[in-house]
Amino acid sequence: MWSRLAAQPTRAAVLALALFIVVGAALLMLPAATAPGRSTTVLTALFTSTGAASGAIAIVPTGSHWSVFGEVVVIALIQVGGFGIMTLASLLGLLVAGRLRLGAQLSTQAETGTVGVADIRRVLLGIAGTTLVIEFALAAYLTTRFHFGHGEAPGEAVYHGVFYSISAFNNAGFALRDDNLIGYAHDGWIIVPIAAVCLLGALGFPVLLELFRVGQAGVRGGVRHRWSLHTRLTLATYAALLVVGTVMTCLLEWNNAGTLGPMTWGDKLLNGFFAAASARTAGFNTVDTGAMHPATLLGICVLMFIGGGSAGTAGGIKVTTFAVLGAAILAEIRGRTAVDVMGRRIPESALRQALTVALLGVALVMSGTLVLLTTTAEPPEAVLFESVSAFGTVGLSTGITGDLSAAGQLTVIVLMFAGRLGPITLASALALRARDRRYTLPEERPVIG
Repeated sequence: MWSRLAAQPTRAAVLALALFIVVGAALLMLPAATAPGRSTTVLTALFTSTGAASGAIAIVPTGSHWSVFGEVVVIALIQVGGFGIMTLASLLGLLVAGRLRLGAQLSTQAETGTVGVADIRRVLLGIAGTTLVIEFALAAYLTTRFHFGHGEAPGEAVYHGVFYSISAFNNAGFALRDDNLIGYAHDGWIIVPIAAVCLLGALGFPVLLELFRVGQAGVRGGVRHRWSLHTRLTLATYAALLVVGTVMTCLLEWNNAGTLGPMTWGDKLLNGFFAAASARTAGFNTVDTGAMHPATLLGICVLMFIGGGSAGTAGGIKVTTFAVLGAAILAEIRGRTAVDVMGRRIPESALRQALTVALLGVALVMSGTLVLLTTTAEPPEAVLFESVSAFGTVGLSTGITGDLSAAGQLTVIVLMFAGRLGPITLASALALRARDRRYTLPEERPVIG
């Protein structure tokens, strides 16, 4: 079994996700999945299934278009899709570790928080346990808040708590209200916990596992644990981007009558923070995204494109890719031949992989944007935002999704599918294809710049 997986792991991942999406679309096409008075086309079902499995854009309002059965199918797609992506990324990390030389293997093991192929069962149980514990905790809290704070009936509060908990941890952004979370914009007791769980899911299982181990060691008073470079780089970059995103959103939208303008200064800061956190692929919104200034939309596009942590439920090119490229630029500016980050040297293979993932991501977004611009009359900034959101599996939209033509919607579907699997499968494929060449060609430097 392992040998078959090792032979074509990326192809198996693509086929598995495609089959999962098709099955989800078939279930959503059932009459029982649609609310009374609504109709579901094949394209709508396929779009919704892809968006849910990828944790990306919803084309129809989840709470009003789908019946309870349809909503259960959607949340099942979100849950299984998120768990599958975390599992896939972690297992591909193990596979890469098993195919590289010992030195690189030890490095990869440190980055993924695993020790070898024999730990597959532990990885699966760890991901499942982490997911269930975090989701259960948020669901229990939200149930209490919905019931006592918003007067919902016990059964409805439980249902809403479970739905939003799963959607949050898996960074899906699907909501049961037609206005997403705008109705809770002034309730920090709801949006802050949701934002926190979105961030936990986006950090990635390797980081969560290492944080858990550090916490255990601290409680037991054991040997001090040194965080791996992957964890330190992920946490530092993520925190910096979160601060930058919050400041940017607040400054640009502070007086915007359509977003933060009418709020108190406390709510402005709260919702500015939530917008920055959600842009990292969570997809929830507490203000009208379509009413944001073009400059804000551009800034959010950058955050969405970068995404979250590796082996997590977030999309994008990943914060470690962004950090490595930033370190390479800084090293070049300083005239250094080696790229050093936090006391460690980044290997050239990692630099090449980061550059490849980033540039192919740019190519996908630009290609999708070009196709959408030829099939719609929507403003260019809205079209670019839609493309980046689809590729980053974010779920945010300026409201143009339902107005896109069939060709435009199919383009967004392709972007969501590629964005969900692209960075994971591409990075692992590049690592697995790495080969040492026993000769080098004569060196000649082209003119740069």
